[in-house]
Amino acid sequence: MNYQHKNLAAGRWFTFSFFEQMANIGSEVERAMKWQTKNDEYSRLASDRALELLDLTISDAKNHKRLKELFRLREVLADYFYFDNIYKSDNQKWHNYFNAFNYAAMINAN
Repeated sequence: MNYQHKNLAAGRWFTFSFFEQMANIGSEVERAMKWQTKNDEYSRLASDRALELLDLTISDAKNHKRLKELFRLREVLADYFYFDNIYKSDNQKWHNYFNAFNYAAMINAN
């Protein structure tokens, strides 16, 4: 596979806590949303990176008990960025969802 995050895909991603992984995915989602109205290509690249990081998170053995949530997250993110948004997601909902992981990552880092 041709990873955009080559260093992370080589194993570094698996050293991050679950909260750090999710916060990083959220950063890419925020970038994708920021570019939605400005540059379709940049938005698509950021959403591709978010899904790539999510796939790495799914493949991380420490997250095996969270697979149901992670697979659902992948389904809803893909629907939002690439399909018809049947789940009625919006930027504010994504911001709220991922902001919790930013906070948790920050608290757990201290």
